[in-house]
Amino acid sequence: MATESIKVMVEGGKATAAPPLGPALGPMGVNIGQVIAAINQKTASFKGMQVPVEVKVNKSNKSFEIEVGTPPASALLKKEANIEKGSGNPKEDKVADVLIEQIIKVAKMKEGKLLGKTLKDRVKEIIGTCDSMGFLVEGKNAREAIQLVNQGKFDSEIKAEKTELTAEEKSKLEEEKARLAADIEKRKAEIDKLAKEIIASMAGKERAAIKAKLKEAKIQDALIKELLPVEGAAAPGKDAAAPGAAPAAAKEAPAKK
Repeated sequence: MATESIKVMVEGGKATAAPPLGPALGPMGVNIGQVIAAINQKTASFKGMQVPVEVKVNKSNKSFEIEVGTPPASALLKKEANIEKGSGNPKEDKVADVLIEQIIKVAKMKEGKLLGKTLKDRVKEIIGTCDSMGFLVEGKNAREAIQLVNQGKFDSEIKAEKTELTAEEKSKLEEEKARLAADIEKRKAEIDKLAKEIIASMAGKERAAIKAKLKEAKIQDALIKELLPVEGAAAPGKDAAAPGAAPAAAKEAPAKK
């Protein structure tokens, strides 16, 4: 039988007849409302996440089948951690802490897309994803967590394929997330203060020299760009005003003769 398929990304439980789905399904003669309803039913558990969906249409009798993939591991981890985005500076700023049960859950959901032959191997792959997102696992960074997996610390949970958390565990994770957020804000304030002190102490120096000193102090590029004049502008203390200062008054035009 002749079939035609459409592959799209939809928000879990919120597919609509708007583009890209509606216009693609229209020429196929299927009942668009029924297709949308079926997609939303199958993707309801992925609320708030983008989900890959394939709609296969039988061109002869206009019947259809829907295959739902799984969101990226990063999206599943964010859902588990109840957080909107990962860390912008994952090496320094940790934004969430997840338990091994949550890692196992994501590893099982992504089973067909991971390289590991065993669940234990796939668990380590998901922990690796946590590293780039600024997530801790059981209070440890990714490398330490993988070592614990290798040492067999979580063998019982992995063997039992444990994926559920108690209400108390969920509450503690939320408390830890709030603590991590407070730590990040405190560290940002300290770094901002240090950067401004360096700039003030080097007033009159070339911008390149100030930038080098800031980088030596491990100030991030984004903050350097924010606090220093743009490339090509005069350094603080010379022709340009220091960061935060009011712009200098324009030079008077020469008097006409």
